[in-house]
Amino acid sequence: MSETIGYAAHKAGAPLKPFTFERRPVGAHDVAIDILFCGICHSDLHQVNNDWAGAFYPMVPGHEIIGRVKEVGHQVHRFKAGDLVGVGCMVDSCRQCTYCHQHEEQYCKSGATYTYNSQDNHLGGVTYGGYSKDIVVTEDFVLKIDESLDPAAAAPLLCAGITTYSPLKRAKVGKMSKVGIVGLGGLGHMAVKLARAMGAYVTVFTTSINKIKAGKDLGAHDVVLSTDNNVMQTLANQYDFILDTVSAKHDLGQYLNLLKVDGQLTQVGLPSDPLEVTMFPVILKRLSINGSLIGGIKETQEVLDFCARHGITADIELIKMHEVNSAYERLLKGDVKYRFVIDMSTLD
Repeated sequence: MSETIGYAAHKAGAPLKPFTFERRPVGAHDVAIDILFCGICHSDLHQVNNDWAGAFYPMVPGHEIIGRVKEVGHQVHRFKAGDLVGVGCMVDSCRQCTYCHQHEEQYCKSGATYTYNSQDNHLGGVTYGGYSKDIVVTEDFVLKIDESLDPAAAAPLLCAGITTYSPLKRAKVGKMSKVGIVGLGGLGHMAVKLARAMGAYVTVFTTSINKIKAGKDLGAHDVVLSTDNNVMQTLANQYDFILDTVSAKHDLGQYLNLLKVDGQLTQVGLPSDPLEVTMFPVILKRLSINGSLIGGIKETQEVLDFCARHGITADIELIKMHEVNSAYERLLKGDVKYRFVIDMSTLD
């Protein structure tokens, strides 16, 4: 066991503060990592506040982890000390079920072990995440990060990147695709970059006039105010695929109207309240509506390699560890462009 320090919430809604805890010893198949950067995901805020229930405290959040290997177990062959690596949303799974064999560990029948606030199968208790000095993870859940990527800006690829890449890939988005991205936050801005790199014609749909220029700057061909009913009507039946990244309650019907016959809408934003769906366009145009949960480890490595080839990283604001609580307050107000990342060298 080794003692380390992180930042933790000790009850729902409480500010995060320094917290000392223990990491497990490095086992035969383990990789010990000194954490350099950790992204702040909106789900961190939900978990800290117990918005989704089932939270355990103290809670050390963080599942967008970039670091360097400091030690490996004697059975580890893919990594060595000094390698730049990442850890995303999961740190283990059963490895035996159908979904694990299909490299979709996020759907593990026994339940994936998440990077924080999850049952720790090694130490007992719960897992502690990346708002900390270091972490020990089994080799199979450690990801290679290309040295060409800015490590701080690469951190959000481990959640926002894979969350948007996976449904784009599953929808077979390519050069002939016309794609709509609903929302331009942490997820939406990654979706725009990835869809453009795949060759798609990309339209951003937003309720904010302030995001029109931002969407164009990110590479969107068009940015449309979804509150403009006249413009929305002119776009009916034109889109192959729509990726909805909005977590607030909103009308799905206006986006279903935009889809062609056999079009598809995938929801990755997670609203707290139920969304209503009118079935007329679904039936009349043979539409598909589905959701998507992050991605498996193999696919996460795939998006990291894709981003390295295309020079894609997140647009971030780098903060110090002691600024995390003010960052949470700003995140609640939508005051970030587009992702906060913590410089873990500032953790004392």
